[in-house]
Amino acid sequence: MAYTYTYQPQPRTFSAFPPVVKILLIANIAIFAVQYLLPQVGNMLMNHFALWPLTNQVIDQFGQRHNIRPPFQVWQVLTYGFMHGGIGHLFFNMFALWMFGSVIEKVWGSKRFLFYYLVCIAGAAAAQLIVTYGVLKAYPTVGASGGVFGLLLAFGMMFPRQPIYFIFLPVPIPAKWFVIGYGAIELFFGVTGTLSGIAHFAHLGGMVGGYLLIQYWLGKLPWKPPPGKLF
Repeated sequence: MAYTYTYQPQPRTFSAFPPVVKILLIANIAIFAVQYLLPQVGNMLMNHFALWPLTNQVIDQFGQRHNIRPPFQVWQVLTYGFMHGGIGHLFFNMFALWMFGSVIEKVWGSKRFLFYYLVCIAGAAAAQLIVTYGVLKAYPTVGASGGVFGLLLAFGMMFPRQPIYFIFLPVPIPAKWFVIGYGAIELFFGVTGTLSGIAHFAHLGGMVGGYLLIQYWLGKLPWKPPPGKLF
C-alpha cells in the first residue's frame, strides 16, 4: 500500500457508486428519515444507539451525583455514526462521504474501505468518551463526522496534490494542506471551546484512528500486519 495514487474522478450517477459508499448513504438517509418521521422510534434510537457518556453518573456544580439514563453501551461506538442531528448535518456528512469515500473505496477495495471507515467511527467515539467523562451536562453524540474526517485524512495522504475547492475560499487548496489546516482548526476549536455543540475532539479522534490504521498497514508501527493480503 503506497502513500500516493493517481486520482480518478468519482462517479456522478448513483448506480455507479461503489457498493459500500452506496450502502452507507442509504443506511444513513433511511435512519435519519425514521428519526424525524417517526418521533417515538427516533427517541428510542437516540436512547439506545446514540453515543452516551462512559459513566452512568455526572457531578453537578454542587457536588451532587446524578444518574444518566440511558447509560453507555458498547455498540454505541459504531451505531451513533449512522444517526444525525439535522438535515444540514446529514447533507454535509453524506456529501463528503460520497466525495472522498468513492475514490478511496475504488483504490482500496470495499472490505478494506469499510473496515477503515468503521475504525475511524470508533476512534472518534473513543475521543468523545474521554473528553466527556465526568462533564456536568451530558448529551448524546451522533453523526458520521468521525468517519468522514478519517476519509479526509486518507484522501490527503493518498492524493496530497489533488486540489480541493472550499466554498469560502476563491482558490483551490492541495489536499495535504487542506487536511493539515482542517485538523489544526478542529484542535483550536476543541481546546478553546469555540463552536460548542460540535464534537471537535471526536473529529480529531476519527483522523487519529485512521492515521494509526494506515501506519499499521504500511508496517510503520511496532505491531506489524500479517504477511499477505489484509482482506
